Amino acid sequence: MRIIPAIDIIGGKCVRLTKGDYSTQKTYNENPLEVAKFFEDNGVQYLHLVDLDGAKSNQIINHKTLYEIATKTNLKIDFGGGLKQNKDLEIAFENGANQITGGSIAYKNQALFLEWLQRFGSEKIILGADALNRKIATQGWLETSERDVIDFILEYEKNGIEYVISTDIEKDGMLSGPSFELYDEITKSSKVKLIASGGITTIDDVLKLKELGCEGAIIGKAIYENTINLKELMKLC
Repeated sequence: MRIIPAIDIIGGKCVRLTKGDYSTQKTYNENPLEVAKFFEDNGVQYLHLVDLDGAKSNQIINHKTLYEIATKTNLKIDFGGGLKQNKDLEIAFENGANQITGGSIAYKNQALFLEWLQRFGSEKIILGADALNRKIATQGWLETSERDVIDFILEYEKNGIEYVISTDIEKDGMLSGPSFELYDEITKSSKVKLIASGGITTIDDVLKLKELGCEGAIIGKAIYENTINLKELMKLC
């Protein structure tokens, strides 16, 4: 299973939120490149980079941070936040993203998202299926819908989606363990490569997600708050 540390960006700084609430912002480092290099030095190959400014806006904001990390590390970056139109996608790939994650756009403009999937292929386009009480949330999690997360994933699987990142928003940033039941249901319902995100707190959590069949695990606050030793985790995985 792939270990994918997360860097969330607001104002060019590395931050974390709790349950996606922007008022809970905590800054961990003013230089995201330092954080990315720390990950790389500990054997990490993949990075989940989120432009939180872009997520609640209508365009990518922090593409310079993406470019700096992409050009000064060898990390394979999946990038999300603010991808609302073709130009945003082009900016993301031009600035070094290996993959992009589309959540709000996949819900609000299915035709465009499917166009991206056809144009760039399933190896490049990740479906963001973030949910609150099983309902898809969008716009940096500031808006919720009535769409069931499992139905959402299954529909896109029929249309060729291969990778899915799913975050249970109630768990995100709480350091209380991930939503094992939800991920178990997803892996039993579909054949997508599921990347679990939200609430991962211990190495045992990661190992249990692996047992459930998750293809990857995105880990954020647990690394920053030292409830997971990254070097130890990378040795195990």
